[in-house]
Amino acid sequence: MSARQAESSGSDSDPRYANVDERKRKRMISNRDSARRSRTRKQKQMEDLVNEVSKLQNENNKLMQGIYAAQQRYMEMESANNVLRAQAVELTERLWSLNSVLQIVEDVSGLSVEIPEIPDPLFKPWAAPVFSTAYYDIC
Repeated sequence: MSARQAESSGSDSDPRYANVDERKRKRMISNRDSARRSRTRKQKQMEDLVNEVSKLQNENNKLMQGIYAAQQRYMEMESANNVLRAQAVELTERLWSLNSVLQIVEDVSGLSVEIPEIPDPLFKPWAAPVFSTAYYDIC
């Protein structure tokens, strides 16, 4: 019998060491259980974080699509606005021409013709020209 076996068998028979071995065994079991719970908890946390990342990526994609759609609408509105501005300038120029004709008619005929003021559409786009019935009476 080797010295180690004799030591081992001696501690098995000694009640003081039997109690220590039992505590050591219980402690090892408790540590294993604690490590398993810790691994399970960490895995659950990791799954929760992966789910949250996925959810946030989906939300981010939706927001990016919304931003892109808003930018597209803005560009469309800006383009339509530019067309309307150009039309307003063209119509204002026509009104200037018509007012010039009305001024000539008034000068030549001697009749009093009410010539409406022409608002500047670029400064006051909401102000529409006001026409009197005098213009329609002449035509």
